[in-house]
Amino acid sequence: MLWQGRSVRSETGARLKTARGKRRVEIGRSPAETHIGDERRRLIRTHGGNVKVRALRATYACVADKKTGAVKKVEILNVEANTANPNYVRRNLLTKGAVIKTEIGMAKIVSRPGQDGVINAVLTE
Repeated sequence: MLWQGRSVRSETGARLKTARGKRRVEIGRSPAETHIGDERRRLIRTHGGNVKVRALRATYACVADKKTGAVKKVEILNVEANTANPNYVRRNLLTKGAVIKTEIGMAKIVSRPGQDGVINAVLTE
């Protein structure tokens, strides 16, 4: 895993004196990489005993229609575009900002599946 604490160097390049050592909570974790598939979630203990829910696989998304204000739970068919990484489209990875094809049309994901454990989207058509 990757340590994501403070650097030992300042912005100008001077060496900083460490006041303390590394902490377990500063260790980074690998990304969730949420795929389209049967529902699968993982609970992760975070700093202070809180819990994050990681969505590892998802089938459905809650899609909101701006015009009517209605929210429907619909099946995700495919990932059409992803500005984060073009390879995510080929691998059908679900991240925030990804454009997905659903039963009722194209939608953009507005939640963070790897952090929240749910997929909320807004209809774009």
